[in-house]
Amino acid sequence: MAEAGRSLDHLYVLGYVENANFHRGGGGPGKPPREVDRRAHGSGLKRSVEDIFKRIDEQVVSAIPTNEELRATGTFIVLEGEGAAFPLKIDSLNSYTGGRVRRPKWLLLSVRGGEKQEPETAVVWVSDSYRGQFLKIFEDYLDEEKNSPKGRPRNQLLVANISRIRQAFIDDLWTSDGEPPRRGVHWWELWLDGNSSQANHIDHFVAAYRLQARKGSFRIGDRLVVWIQAAWDQLQALPFTSVPLMEIRRPEFIDNVEDLSLEEQTEFVDDLAARVRHAPDDAPSVCHLDTGVLRTHTLIEGSLSSADLHSALGGTGADVHPRGHGTSMAGLALYGDLEPLLTNSKKIGLRHRLESVRMYPARGERQVEPLDYGTATVSAVALPEAVRRDRRRTFCLTLSTEPDQPGEPTLWSAAVDALAAGTDIVRDGNELQLLSVPEPDSARLIVVAAGNASNYEMDHRTNSVNSPIQDPAQAWNAITVGAFTDLSRVPSHPQYAGWQVVAQAGDISPHTTTSLYFSRTRWPIKPDICMEGGNVLSDGAGLYEDRLPTLSLRSTGHRNDVALTSANATSAATAQASRLATLAMERYPSYWPETVRGLLTHSAEWTEPMLQQLNNDKSKGARHTLLRQFGWGVPSEEAVLNSARGAVTMVAQDSFVPFSGEKYSMRHFRLHPLPWPADVLRDLGPAEVRLRITLSYFIEPSASRRGWRNKYSYRSHGLRFDLQGRTETQAEFVQRVNREAQSEEDGSRPTESARWFLGENARHLGSLHQDEWTGTGAELAHCNNVAVYPVGGWWKNNSRRDRRDLPVRYALLLSLQTKEQGVDLYTPIATQLGVPISTAISAT
Repeated sequence: MAEAGRSLDHLYVLGYVENANFHRGGGGPGKPPREVDRRAHGSGLKRSVEDIFKRIDEQVVSAIPTNEELRATGTFIVLEGEGAAFPLKIDSLNSYTGGRVRRPKWLLLSVRGGEKQEPETAVVWVSDSYRGQFLKIFEDYLDEEKNSPKGRPRNQLLVANISRIRQAFIDDLWTSDGEPPRRGVHWWELWLDGNSSQANHIDHFVAAYRLQARKGSFRIGDRLVVWIQAAWDQLQALPFTSVPLMEIRRPEFIDNVEDLSLEEQTEFVDDLAARVRHAPDDAPSVCHLDTGVLRTHTLIEGSLSSADLHSALGGTGADVHPRGHGTSMAGLALYGDLEPLLTNSKKIGLRHRLESVRMYPARGERQVEPLDYGTATVSAVALPEAVRRDRRRTFCLTLSTEPDQPGEPTLWSAAVDALAAGTDIVRDGNELQLLSVPEPDSARLIVVAAGNASNYEMDHRTNSVNSPIQDPAQAWNAITVGAFTDLSRVPSHPQYAGWQVVAQAGDISPHTTTSLYFSRTRWPIKPDICMEGGNVLSDGAGLYEDRLPTLSLRSTGHRNDVALTSANATSAATAQASRLATLAMERYPSYWPETVRGLLTHSAEWTEPMLQQLNNDKSKGARHTLLRQFGWGVPSEEAVLNSARGAVTMVAQDSFVPFSGEKYSMRHFRLHPLPWPADVLRDLGPAEVRLRITLSYFIEPSASRRGWRNKYSYRSHGLRFDLQGRTETQAEFVQRVNREAQSEEDGSRPTESARWFLGENARHLGSLHQDEWTGTGAELAHCNNVAVYPVGGWWKNNSRRDRRDLPVRYALLLSLQTKEQGVDLYTPIATQLGVPISTAISAT
């Protein structure tokens, strides 16, 4: 874990970067279309569409007999693919008119399937005014006179891969996991086309069918999200109306939180309080988005001003949870585990403060309408910023809910991503909007709990593997915290004689969830790190004790102003991680939120029990599995805050415009020639050196489920890093980066290097990329150039003019470490950077 003797500042690398650009060659051939009988296939699909149009015209009259205003202006259809090997050309399924007022001809609403052998299905809306143009897709495909110069049918890539076309029904618009509840009255989350002039027709539908709707709405990107209460049968008419419906999802409303605490008597609180010096009012803070906080607690009051206690639900900001969840998390975020502090006599100087926003309803505090987590989080973030906009803060989000489809974005996780990227919060009447261009200077650091397993098993690792990370912990821009445990002492009470702990010390906590269920080629690796989350006791026959004080952390309770309690699971881990992040903010005031996020993963290490999983399998696939359970391991406070002579961390913060030109045709990248300690590395000869590189940046999300590729990708853009090879010149390195950037956008997989722990194919997921290179000092001496280069997302693939000249920023962290005694890697780098080094002088 942490190396002894860490007392030096991390080295901030200013300069040592060059802007460069290069042109891509022509695109690759891509995947060939499916082989079909052109005449039979094209004619059959065209007839299917014509039949659907005719049938819909008849059904609309009977479905909406009297309300002309609500009558549909378009038709929903479903395009079915043949198999995963022949993906639908979804980029062709959106078309608009020209001119100042762009009107949709047809729109891609959602895409499902397309992995392994599962065929894709795409739901498309076709405007009644442009049915003829839509049919012309198939007519042009059949017209041999419109073949390409190479004899290929027009629209071949689109038409050939369609297996069949059928009418869409309400079930096809359901994009949540599993089946929709078909009995009883339920709340539904409706995603509408936010650019449509008919978006307000949802109000007419609600009135016409005498349904209940939540007054507030949520706008993110080009989607307007509303909530209505109805029976599933009452929604059947929606496809025949003018409501610009895109998707229906299962809503996530605030109605529960994981119970985490035990009350424990203490007589040491007053003694500890007398030894605490609280941080000044302008210090950075941990802002809890939780169940409220008992501000008058003796150990908290000096660090939490009454002006910093808020509620997103109205009413008081005090802790309303039966076991004081928010108060116990606040204690951990302020002090860490209280146990060692209570039992010693040292004075304690706090360097950060607390803020709190209650997002959890009190018992009997009924909301007039249900409140979804996305809206609540956006509202909660706005409250402390309205009071202290310039305060540096870490948002600590410990609430979670069952995932809809593991790994896939939801309204809540997309809201977290948008907030982190610096999107402004705008309220227009009852509509809450996340619309603005991300502002890097307004970026936010959000730390999110991975979520807890719903049950316990003695085979706790398998149980955690089968428990997918909860919403919104799949958010790309958040730092997601899972739980491990070092707590393995069985209580001495006779009641537990013969019982045993479920996890050994250093292993994954039985409480935590993992991301093994996430798609390995699409969604981020989560969690990012682990922190102490406590253990579970078992009698070996199916009984489990999950809140024992000896297997939990000590924190502040809410029953009175001096109460102590126990806390555990991923909420407790997240509170501790938020404390670490805020301490880093205080230590390094110039670090961006992206940098602090990267620093936590960069400083993490795996414990021995974690690494034991690789004893029998050294493949990169096994390493990927390791990360999806533990993240990058456990960061220590010493490693997060300090470097050492033999373990130096360099930090660079930079920004650039990744693409330019009318069609994003010019790619730029950044080349970092680093202040490498080449002589020291060469002198190490065959001795092993470890290089760890972390690249951290924030993306702007796109939350609609339209296939998650090409111009519908979730990310706005992507960044990648690469290291100069030991036999490459700088010019050869730049040429290789050019090839790799082009290959990734063409869909090719990069060539893996055996020297990297994780490898290029796995480390480029999400928006936090990390890997480590291990080799000899002599090999590494020449590898002193690191490139950061862009790959496209929806900004580029949609040719978004309003994003074309928008700079993106990133943090690049590199650390060199050797186990060789007496080796000083720090001083030669600091000397090149002009950083003065203090020298200890011993008395003689």
